[in-house]
Amino acid sequence: MATLPYKDSNLSKKSQVEEMFDSISPRYDLLNHLLSANIDKAWRKRAVKILSSHRPRTILDVATGTADFAIAAAQLQPDKITGIDLSEGMLKVGKQKIQKLGLDHLIELHKADSESLPFGDNSFDAAIVSFGVRNFENLDKGIEEIFRVLKPEGVFIVLEFSRPRGKLFGSLYSFYFTRVLPLLGRIVSQNNRAYSYLPESVRNFPDGDDFLNVLKAAGFKNCISNPLTMGIASIYKAQKIEN
Repeated sequence: MATLPYKDSNLSKKSQVEEMFDSISPRYDLLNHLLSANIDKAWRKRAVKILSSHRPRTILDVATGTADFAIAAAQLQPDKITGIDLSEGMLKVGKQKIQKLGLDHLIELHKADSESLPFGDNSFDAAIVSFGVRNFENLDKGIEEIFRVLKPEGVFIVLEFSRPRGKLFGSLYSFYFTRVLPLLGRIVSQNNRAYSYLPESVRNFPDGDDFLNVLKAAGFKNCISNPLTMGIASIYKAQKIEN
């Protein structure tokens, strides 16, 4: 069963996710960095470093949100970065940040569905997603679409929350993630469900080897995962290699 932001809603998960992120978009960046103690910035930096060895000229940032990953990837000096997201609210914040940083010439943001990407086959050298694949309504379809739009030899980098495996740290983190974080998120965002949905979606996401199997089923090769900060998050890397 899909993990839904609003369990009493008749809308699809896709529509619910869009509504939720539109609602919290004005405070999203503040909460994101506050609740992670800014460690999410270090995670993105490490993901970009992994991507750098592939020297991509064109990059697609799926579920770009407020464009943090796209902005971080700009240091690689590609020809173009295209970010897509369902939430107009998040895109509005992202566009403001891009303009303020003077990156309008490099990064373009568009409203689009990750499970029906408006791009031709073999369009991008790289695709990136940070904290977005959990929100796909159909995970397999979303990954297959990303595979489709990547060029042969293209690389796919995913940064996503995962579940710590250590018993002691896992218990402490679970308490923070399921009790403290939703309460703080609810107070600051003024959204009763957004930060309760977060731990639920992480708990139900097929992380680690299970996500590597999803990537392999879509056709990706050389699939690897790198746990971060005792397993709180993971970076996944995969390539589109055609025989």
